[in-house]
Amino acid sequence: MPERETIVAAVEPVLTPLGLELFDVQFTGSGRARTVRVVVDRDGGVDLDAITAASERIQPALDDLDRLGPYALEVSSPGLERPLNRPEHFRRAVGETVSVKVRDADEARRIRGELIGTDEGGITIQGERDTEHVDFDQIIQARTVFEWGAAPTNDKRAKKHAQKKQKEVAR
Repeated sequence: MPERETIVAAVEPVLTPLGLELFDVQFTGSGRARTVRVVVDRDGGVDLDAITAASERIQPALDDLDRLGPYALEVSSPGLERPLNRPEHFRRAVGETVSVKVRDADEARRIRGELIGTDEGGITIQGERDTEHVDFDQIIQARTVFEWGAAPTNDKRAKKHAQKKQKEVAR
C-alpha cells in the first residue's frame, strides 16, 4: 500500500478545482477488505453533490497509483462533530467548543470548553473555570462538539416579541 503522503499527493490536485480541501485520509482493513477513506471539506460544508464529484475525481487518481491493490473507496465529510487529528484541524476549530481527551502522567481525563488558540506546541482551551494549555503530544483524542440550540430566526414578529419581553423584564 502506498504511504499516506503518496495518496495525499494524488488526491489534493483533483479536489482543488472542485473548491474542496482534503481534511483527512484513513486506511482500514487489509487484503481485499481494505478501505481508503477520504474526508473532504470546504467553508460552509459539503453536500452530496460535492461528495459525488469528489468520488468521481478521486477514483481514477487512486487507480493510477502503483501498489494500491484492491480497495474500496469511501468519500465523506468530517461531519458536525469532526475529529481533530492534526494541528491544522485545531487551527480551523478555534472559537468552537471542543472535547479533548488528554494523558496526564498515568491517567487520562477529558477537557471540554472553547478552543481559544493554538501554537506550535499545542492548544489552549477555556473551560468553565479556567484556561488550560495542552501539548499536542498529550492529546489522545479530540473533536468539535455540536451544541443543540434554537435555530436562528429572521422572523420580524419573533424579534419584536423578544424585544418586548426584554423591556418587560427591565421594568
